[in-house]
Amino acid sequence: MAQILVVGPHPDDQELGMGGTIAKLVSQGHDVLLLDMTSGEPTPHGSPEVRAKESAAAAEILGVKRTTINLPNRFVEHSIAARHAVAAVIREHQAEIVFAPYFEDAHPDHVATSRIVEDARFDAKITTLDLAGEPIYPKWLFYYYATHLRIIPTPSFLIDTTGFGEQKREAIVAYESQFILPEKNRPIVGWIDAQDKYFGGRLRTETAEPFYTREPIGLDGITGLL
Repeated sequence: MAQILVVGPHPDDQELGMGGTIAKLVSQGHDVLLLDMTSGEPTPHGSPEVRAKESAAAAEILGVKRTTINLPNRFVEHSIAARHAVAAVIREHQAEIVFAPYFEDAHPDHVATSRIVEDARFDAKITTLDLAGEPIYPKWLFYYYATHLRIIPTPSFLIDTTGFGEQKREAIVAYESQFILPEKNRPIVGWIDAQDKYFGGRLRTETAEPFYTREPIGLDGITGLL
């Protein structure tokens, strides 16, 4: 069982980017924690209270725990304080694997979050920092796609999420204030379904989700390859 941390700039980013993988990891017995950098508010149809209720419901659907460091939405900045706040969560969870948003994005909160997580991974191992938890250096840092840019993902690898599509969809639509009430956002759920089916087609599976890594992945054989 691995300790896994999935960091999102706002509640719903993790579900949109890798909800099927999260559900699959939980089903395999891994300990998955979602970290929200902000409350995601204000938005036109939401409030901090509504968003907290929705994010808790989504976490329950996926079977995960959730926490936040509550930075201001749309004002996330790469800073020492933010780095150390994330590093403390890494230590407390003893995260061996960390997921963060892909680093090219139109949303400044997403870009800042990726940079914060990259540095927090290093900070978490520093023994002289006065942070909760035992120092640890997560072995892996992977990026999921939560981009606001109209780019086509060019992933390093795909994870087969066959059988977890409905769970992912339910976790996304738990955010009624984001994907049900605003009419212009309703097609997003269908776009995500289509993307997952497209990447599943690349593996000849039902669905899959794309990920990127800057570090090479080592294999001890080929038996796990699809």
